[in-house]
Amino acid sequence: MIPMIFFKVIPTKIGRITITEHNGAIIALDIGIGANVDGIKGNSQLLRDAALQLTEYLDGKRRKFDLKLAPKGTEFQMAVWAALQQIPFGTTISYKDLAAEIGRPNAWRAAGNAVGRNPIPIIIPCHRVLAADGGIGGFSLGLPLKRKLLGLESA
Repeated sequence: MIPMIFFKVIPTKIGRITITEHNGAIIALDIGIGANVDGIKGNSQLLRDAALQLTEYLDGKRRKFDLKLAPKGTEFQMAVWAALQQIPFGTTISYKDLAAEIGRPNAWRAAGNAVGRNPIPIIIPCHRVLAADGGIGGFSLGLPLKRKLLGLESA
């Protein structure tokens, strides 16, 4: 049996976002229409909830997401992504602090690499991680969007 993957494209103030679901959990978020999706358009309750929560977040009305997530990655990546979800709204940390948070203080480059491979950006808030010198660092969806998200959270 082929696993069913569903996606929903929503218009937002930052552009079209594609949310992908598999087995009742969000597995990816991309900017654009079906950016990396090989699935079927869906409208499940989970996809509708994700769309609503993203819209509320981008409108400044939501600070935390409440969605079932199932990103796929290595054990190390999963630890980094779990730690990202603990960074409070409006707060930033460094890649070095993130590595220390998962008990691997010398693995800040690897932690940065894992942040960059986050398949569910925004919902798993990788935009809240900055360089140790306070620089903006990187962002898989582009630095202009990272600045916009950080600005939204500092307002």
